[in-house]
Amino acid sequence: MTGNIQLLSDTLAKAKSENRAALIAYLPAGFPTVDGGIAAVKAVFDGGADVVEVGLPHSDPVLDGPVIQTADDIALRGGVKIADVMRTVKEAHEATGKPVLVMTYWNPIDRYGVERFTAELAEAGGAGCILPDLPVQESALWREHAAKHGLATVFVVAPSSKDERLATITAAGSGFVYAASLMGVTGTRASVGEQAADLVRRTRATSELPVCVGLGVSDAAQAREVAGFADGVIVGSAFVKRILDADGDEAAALGAVRELAAELAEGVRRIA
Repeated sequence: MTGNIQLLSDTLAKAKSENRAALIAYLPAGFPTVDGGIAAVKAVFDGGADVVEVGLPHSDPVLDGPVIQTADDIALRGGVKIADVMRTVKEAHEATGKPVLVMTYWNPIDRYGVERFTAELAEAGGAGCILPDLPVQESALWREHAAKHGLATVFVVAPSSKDERLATITAAGSGFVYAASLMGVTGTRASVGEQAADLVRRTRATSELPVCVGLGVSDAAQAREVAGFADGVIVGSAFVKRILDADGDEAAALGAVRELAAELAEGVRRIA
């Protein structure tokens, strides 16, 4: 079975044709439970997300701030496995027909086996992987198997990335480029800042791939700001916080993430 990189590309192109940015949501698998996590992904799609990144919980999530670290810890203590991540992708995609990616650090894939991981992700209907800590120069094996299985390889660029480095990263990637809006870890911020707009401009100068901005976006106003210069707006911690704040009330959690997705979806459609 072939993965859904084309669905991802088509979804981003459709958003662009509608003169808006795509809304990309992030939620960890297994949080607050495996079933609860699947329901949350479906709720976010129901609210208006175009794409969802399913996080593979990790014991040392170096890119993630305290909110996502808390969610990862809950998922890991609940015994989440890679099979649960694949199930989350499969059920969310089958229920909605929309593109679902996995965001993961490299170590779990390396231990699981690249061929096995890519084959199972494609079989689950996944669209690809975001790999924040895989150096491009060490990515040939992954990219070979991802391409064979029709999966996108999304690399992360940062404001500190020099133009030459940006060109190397974007040449190796597919699907879209994940532009980290600032130096630091995930989490909501009062301002996304000018660094992100500059990074998008410099990244676009090296590639035709869509450039989607994450780290720090938490509300409709910020989504609207980012939508003014990026192809996609990525929101993670704000969704996770809504679930944490529901304090175990699943109905409240699902309602909260659906509502936030709707607010953000409206934000990316009202480009300043």
